[in-house]
Amino acid sequence: MLQFIPVLVLMILFFVMMFGIGFILNMLMKTTWFPCFLFVIVILPVVVYSLWDRGQMSFWTHVGSFQLVDYLTGVAGLIGAYMSGWTIKKLRIKGFRMF
Repeated sequence: MLQFIPVLVLMILFFVMMFGIGFILNMLMKTTWFPCFLFVIVILPVVVYSLWDRGQMSFWTHVGSFQLVDYLTGVAGLIGAYMSGWTIKKLRIKGFRMF
């Protein structure tokens, strides 16, 4: 049980961080789903590539070495980015023109 508490805190932090960044990007750029695409196409590959020790293992071995914690934090960040787009979309439907 004690091992799960830091993972839960990390997941919440990634969710809130990606929600906040996505919300701000949606307001500034007048887009809806850009933060989701940015997270999947740019942020995740950059993080995976930057952690890769090229001299020690192949790329696919490196990708296979990730643990459940890594996937949970990535999914929490993706959900945060998605929820920011969903929130902006709902606010626009309700008539908030500044979003």
